[in-house]
Amino acid sequence: MKIIRILILLLLGCRFAFAQMVINDESIRYQQERMVFKQWDKNKFTPKPGFLSLNPLYWLTWAWYPDYQKKDLRPLGPIGPQTQRLIFVAAMQNTENTYKLQADTLRNTAVTEAVNYSGITSAADPLWLLYYRHEFDPLINQQDDELLNGLTQKEKDYLNRSGVLSWYQEESHALNERLDAARNTTVDRGSRMLAYHRLLSEYRKLAAAWDTKKQNARLYLSLAESADKVKGRGVPIEKNTGYRTDKQIADDVLNKSKL
Repeated sequence: MKIIRILILLLLGCRFAFAQMVINDESIRYQQERMVFKQWDKNKFTPKPGFLSLNPLYWLTWAWYPDYQKKDLRPLGPIGPQTQRLIFVAAMQNTENTYKLQADTLRNTAVTEAVNYSGITSAADPLWLLYYRHEFDPLINQQDDELLNGLTQKEKDYLNRSGVLSWYQEESHALNERLDAARNTTVDRGSRMLAYHRLLSEYRKLAAAWDTKKQNARLYLSLAESADKVKGRGVPIEKNTGYRTDKQIADDVLNKSKL
């Protein structure tokens, strides 16, 4: 039994020793180097033809593959599959970067156009903040009950009775609605600025007309009051011959009212 055990141990030891032996075959080593990292060297194909190509081992090895030595089969060779794959990956990466750049450009353009057209961002427009907001502030924050501040009660009654106040309120409200539409409508910035310019011109004309009507109301009431005084006192107005201007007539009425 001991002998059998010793034989088994010897066999296992010999098998382990043979397994640890390194095979140093020149042809296998050249092939490994050739296929992995080194140059596809035709001179390192073994066995070699020998004298007058009479080496039988050469013919037994390479006769079945006559074109094998002429083709570079390295995966990382100049035209190897791994090299082609890397080139293809680099090309795809370049294409992907190009598409990404185009997508980013389209996104930035879309965002810029959205900001340019959207009425939501009109309140943050630099030109609106620096100029038009201040010019339209009296119209936007207009209080109808404060329009007649600074006027006498007679002037207020006259403007109400004559319909001038209601006319100005309707016109200013309509102008404010058009301004609000211009600010909130989806339109390009240039058209929005042109709309601001037109509305501002109309608002200035309307404000000037309103101030003129208030001044005319004061003058009209003054003339009416003077005429009533003249009529009440019964002082006749002298008739003058020749052409007289409106100013002369008004001065004559005022002079008669002082009597």
